[in-house]
Amino acid sequence: MEPRGLNTHMSKLCKRTGLPHLGSHALRHTAATMACVDTTVIALWLGHESPTSTRVYLHADMALKQQAITRTAPPGTVSARYQPTDALLAFLDAL
Repeated sequence: MEPRGLNTHMSKLCKRTGLPHLGSHALRHTAATMACVDTTVIALWLGHESPTSTRVYLHADMALKQQAITRTAPPGTVSARYQPTDALLAFLDAL
């Protein structure tokens, strides 16, 4: 789908759901910040000339990321941050 078509589709969807409009640029960069792949792969996805220009998306502010995640929760739900157990943290520390 072309960016213009995606923007039109997202605009209609956001109006129906009452969510703020998200354009194709925001969606692709959000995907980049959440991807668990090498920086060079993300740079290729985004069409960046160099992986260096991609780093800004990978090191986004954690509070901003949490706000974005919270906004995706269905209306009327309470979202809480995941808190790992002490046993899980001890296991991870032992790796």
